[in-house]
Amino acid sequence: MVLASAVVFVVSLLIGALGIYVGARVIVGAGDYDHAIVTALIGAIVWAAVGFFVGWVPLLGPVLALLAYVAVINLRYPGDWTAAAMIGLTAWVTVLIVLYALAALGLTGFEAVGVPGT
Repeated sequence: MVLASAVVFVVSLLIGALGIYVGARVIVGAGDYDHAIVTALIGAIVWAAVGFFVGWVPLLGPVLALLAYVAVINLRYPGDWTAAAMIGLTAWVTVLIVLYALAALGLTGFEAVGVPGT
């Protein structure tokens, strides 16, 4: 059970990192997948922590969690807040496409670590 959970976590993290990698490559020209993996992991931890502490507050909680996630991207990649938000949006769309394709093939569920809302 623990091994299966670990495998799901790692695969989900790699899919989330792929989304961040594509977003960073398209928006700011950054092309380091290892950097995207670390960003996805930090982003997931920050998203979860903020969600734990303020996620229960209607509207404000999810907005603060999203801002914290974008802040992680902003700190990890060059550019401003707009570039960070665009990286996050591109990552989200990329992950949705990958997860849809994998789910359609029956290979995975519809979720990934490191990109909120997927």
